[in-house]
Formats: sequence, structure tokens, C-alpha cells
Amino acid sequence: MDNKLPIGQRSPKAYDNPEFLHSRDARVLRILAEYLYPEQRFRNLRIRNTVVFWGSARCLSEEEFQHQWNALQAQRDWRGKNIAEIEQRQRELERIRPLTRYYEEARLLARMLTEWSLTLPPARRFVICSGGGPGIMEAANRGAYEAGGISIGLGISLPYEQAPNPYITPELNFEFHYFFMRKFWFVYLAKAMVLFPGGFGTMDELMEVLTLVQTRKIRRRLPIVLYGEEFWRRVVNFEYMAEAGVIAPEDLRLFTYASNPQDAFAYLQEHLRTVYGLGAPYEEAP
Repeated sequence: MDNKLPIGQRSPKAYDNPEFLHSRDARVLRILAEYLYPEQRFRNLRIRNTVVFWGSARCLSEEEFQHQWNALQAQRDWRGKNIAEIEQRQRELERIRPLTRYYEEARLLARMLTEWSLTLPPARRFVICSGGGPGIMEAANRGAYEAGGISIGLGISLPYEQAPNPYITPELNFEFHYFFMRKFWFVYLAKAMVLFPGGFGTMDELMEVLTLVQTRKIRRRLPIVLYGEEFWRRVVNFEYMAEAGVIAPEDLRLFTYASNPQDAFAYLQEHLRTVYGLGAPYEEAP
């Protein structure tokens, strides 16, 4: 073997070597980076308390629903369009039409919480946190933005495209590779959680956090609001689980239901004021 390095050529330091950093052997470094990078941002911005919003990415705002519906209607007037495909998309929109209610109510609840939080000392405020994507996540960040507050987006790289929504505070827009590190940051700073109707991801998050509270891996008092009582009672029969003996009757007190923003806000505010001794009752602007 006659290969020689050119005189004076240095090898890149390991922490500057992209090939190594993206290799299997450096996985632990990437995991640590997904812990340390958000920690640095939260520390610099003095964020210690969050209220987490979870829910479906498929919810549309009222204006976006109308925009998509009108666009489909307009396409029917063009020759050469596949009418069957347009009608299929219209049926899909009709199916998710009721979800627009949850988008608007998540937006309002996040705004109410942020407006109240802004009356508290800066180091004691509660910052809205979402998964950073569309749907309920966008609604939560949007409500905080409209109230003049900051908000967090904990995004995740997925095989299909899911861009961060535009309402996240830029300095608090994160993209994770590892689901478990993303979940850690959802829970670690959370002082309350609100779960709107959603699919597998929302169910996964709900069951994991209920398990952590039930097993006392989370020791602090953590209110969990299942928003949309009719939806949640149809999707998960918690009462039957208690009746069947697979959970204890007292486990039913680990969460509460709410079906309008005012009730959800009143419950969350009372808890946060009682536990942390903060703030005065919220009075919505006329």
C-alpha cells in the first residue's frame, strides 16, 4: 500500500466530520443533540412551564376548508378535469368538515391561555407547545401568536411531508428525528395537557402520558383535558376498562373532559393558579 497523505493535510475533527456524525456509531451523539439543543433554547428564553396541545393534523381552519372547497368547485368547470377525482376529494372534505370546529376552539383556548399567561411574571409564564405541524397543532400556535405570546413547535421528520406551521416562534421551531426525544420534551416542561380529537399519534401520546402519571413517573400534578367529550367517550371506553378491572376506578380521575374553550380554560386556570399560586381570574376582552 503506497498511499500517502499530502504533506500538512489534517484529518477533520470527529465533531466536524458529517460522515461520522450521521453514521450508526454516532447515534448516541445525535440523541444527545436532540436533548441538549432544545434545553439550550429553553434555558436562554427562560421557558420552564408549558401547556401542551395534541390533536389531529387533518383539521382545517374554517377559512382553509372554504378555500379548498371553492377550489374544487371551480375545477369542475374546467374541461378535461377528472370529475371522479374531484368528487372523491369533496367527499373527503365533507367527512372532516366537523373537525373545523375543533381547530377554531383550540385556537381560542390557546389564545385565552396565552393572554392570561402574559399577565404573569415572565419567569412564571405558561407557554403553548404543540407538535409544530398543521391541524390542531397549527391552531394552538396560531392562538398564542394572535395573543402576542411565544409558542413552541416540536416537529418530527416523517416519510411524508409535514412542514412546520407559520405561527411557531422561530427560535422555538424544532425538528426531531427520534420520537422518544420529542416525547421527552413534550412532557418534561408540561404543567398541563389538552388532547383534542386525533388519530394514532394522539392516542399514542394520550396513553403514554396517562401511563406515566398512573405509575408516578410524573410526580407533579398534571391536569389532562380530553377536549371533545363526545368524541373521546366513543373512541375510548375508560369506564368499561375500570369495570373490567384492567385499570383502577381512581384512574378515571387522572383526566377530565371539556367540550368548550371556556370550561377547559376555567379548569386549567384554576389548577395552575392553585398549584403555582399565580394570576388572577381571566376576564375576556369585550
